[in-house]
Amino acid sequence: MSIDAYIFYSDGKCAEAFKRYQEIFGGELTIMPMKDVPEDQRMPGSTDDTVMHAALTFDDTLLMGSDDTTGDGGPRLGIALSYTAADLATADTVFAALADGGEIQMPLGPTFWSEGFGMCLDRYGVPWIVDTAQSSDGPGD
Repeated sequence: MSIDAYIFYSDGKCAEAFKRYQEIFGGELTIMPMKDVPEDQRMPGSTDDTVMHAALTFDDTLLMGSDDTTGDGGPRLGIALSYTAADLATADTVFAALADGGEIQMPLGPTFWSEGFGMCLDRYGVPWIVDTAQSSDGPGD
């Protein structure tokens, strides 16, 4: 069993965002556009290019999403996606890629619990937390 994130994009940028996440994290990406859905089962207000479902699998992670034709295009509120990197170099690379074109809320840096922790909004308005896995000789030990 697992709990996996599902992101709704009310600005129609699900496909663009998931292609970007694949550039950052790698993995296998599946995108089902609305044109592959029977006409009578399509979301109201959708077009052929509206994403009905997207899934990116990498490492032991499943990240899912879709376009939401009922939304207002505003930012995602009340959640953040959290990525824990194996080391500081990976955390730095991922954080820089996620923050590119977005907004850094807390620069990646050392804290009392981690050698690298930071928060940002990506260019699609999705909040991210990037952390590093604790080592036996890292902060807090």
